[in-house]
Amino acid sequence: MLEFLFWFFALGSVFSYFIYPLILKVLAQTRQHNVLPDSQEPANPLFLSLIVTAYNEEARIREKIENTLMVRFDPTRLELIVASDCSDDKTDDIVREYADRGVRLVRAAERLGKENAQRTAIEEARGDVIVFSDVATQIPEDALEKLEAYFQDPQIGAVSSEDRFISKDGSIAGEGAYVKYEMWLRQQESKLAGLVGLSGSFFAARKAVCQVWDIHSPSDFNTALNTARLGLRAVTAPDVLGYYQDLKDPQKEYQRKIRTVIRGMTALSRHSEVLNPQRFGLFAFQVFSHKLMRWLVPWCLIGLLIVSAVIAHESLFYSFALLVQLGFYGVALLAHFLPHLRETSWVKLIYFFVQVNVALLDAAIKFLAGERMTTWKPSAR
Repeated sequence: MLEFLFWFFALGSVFSYFIYPLILKVLAQTRQHNVLPDSQEPANPLFLSLIVTAYNEEARIREKIENTLMVRFDPTRLELIVASDCSDDKTDDIVREYADRGVRLVRAAERLGKENAQRTAIEEARGDVIVFSDVATQIPEDALEKLEAYFQDPQIGAVSSEDRFISKDGSIAGEGAYVKYEMWLRQQESKLAGLVGLSGSFFAARKAVCQVWDIHSPSDFNTALNTARLGLRAVTAPDVLGYYQDLKDPQKEYQRKIRTVIRGMTALSRHSEVLNPQRFGLFAFQVFSHKLMRWLVPWCLIGLLIVSAVIAHESLFYSFALLVQLGFYGVALLAHFLPHLRETSWVKLIYFFVQVNVALLDAAIKFLAGERMTTWKPSAR
């Protein structure tokens, strides 16, 4: 029985990160859809509504509006809406200054969270396609033209940008192997049933996809779910980039991860039907593998460590397995107290993996205890 539990927890620990991507890769070889558009010239020009969601952003909203107004796109087919989540600083006043340049302010009736503010703006948007962006995200000049090209494919219901990180010195940097892995995983999902979650800071969807908008679920999950319901696909666009800066207080990154996971768990609990393969097919398998199984990883790791300790005396293999786990967590612990060790790439990867799973465990405990996230306050950057 203990041997069975060992392999059960071992499989659960690696399924989402290793086995699931392998399955996607194999499936993509046999039934993949085209993702990249054939041409940047739209045969069917679309009207775009760009919605920027803001809450108390007086320090950054002007820069965001100026950046957005610089985006290259036919002005007769574009509207810019700032959705204010009942801001009580000067955000709304600053937005009104741009009324003569076509910028519209839509203010939520009450502060119920980011998704409620987005829904308020969606109801007034005139676009065939609605583009969502956070204040902290900078959009390149050609981003909207490239987004429009993807929607020339009638089977694509939503498009996600890919994130790029701006260091404090202004240089563009990646976030290491983990982010590269996530971007690769998105590309594989795009070729099959579509993304199970989009980049929440910059993405687009057809107006029809946005008609059902659960204000208690993250908008990136809302969009992926609604796209699948309509029999369409949500895809990642490697040529559509969104640039964002580092958090001013890196310590808050951990709390941001916890909030994100709790919101994701809330969404799946509210829409558990998405796990039904008879209704959603391969998309249900992708949600199960990418979301649910990844949230279960820290529990499987704990179970694996406990079982390994109990049966370590039974064979050299189990003793070795225990030592490997202890060494793995020991490296992460040393890297936590000795930050300079994280300068080594493999140490940084181990530390990041453990940190992510501690956050997943913390979020799950809070979620099971009844904690939920509705209202929001953007992270200072």
